[in-house]
Amino acid sequence: MKKVTEMAAELARPLAEAAGCSLWDVEYVREAGTWFLRVYIDCPGGVNIDQCEAVSRPLSDALDELDPIEGSYVLEVSSAGADRPLKKPAHFRAFLGHEVELRLYRPLEGRKDFRGLLSGYSDGGDVTLTLADGSEQTFCKKDVALVRLYVEF
Repeated sequence: MKKVTEMAAELARPLAEAAGCSLWDVEYVREAGTWFLRVYIDCPGGVNIDQCEAVSRPLSDALDELDPIEGSYVLEVSSAGADRPLKKPAHFRAFLGHEVELRLYRPLEGRKDFRGLLSGYSDGGDVTLTLADGSEQTFCKKDVALVRLYVEF
C-alpha cells in the first residue's frame, strides 16, 4: 500500500500542472491532535490564491472519492514559500548557488546553525556550503535537521 504522501502527490501533481504550477512537496503530519495533509505548490513568479484553489477543490473531491485516508484530516494547499525547505535531490539541484540556512541536530564546534551558498549536494545526501569567509564545509546527511532557502527582509 502506498504512503499517504505518495498517493496525494500522484493526485495533486496533474492538478498543480493544470494550474500552471509544479508540485513541490506533500506532508502528512499530526499537530496538536489533528492530522494535516499539506500540499505545497510552486510557480515561477509565485503562487496566488486562485492557483491554490484550482488544486485544492479537485484534490479534495478526488480524496473524498477514493477515501484513502482513515479518519479525519485537514487538507491545506499553499505556496512552498520563499524560505522553503529543501528536501529532495531535485530541490537541492535547482537551488545550487543560492543562499541557504542549514540546521544540525547536534552542535558542531559550538553551533547548530550555518548560512552560506549551497555549493554541493552528493548522491548520498551530504550538503556542502560555501561560508561567508570563503571556506567550504560539508555536512553529513545524518547530521542535518533542515536546509531552507535564506530570505533577507
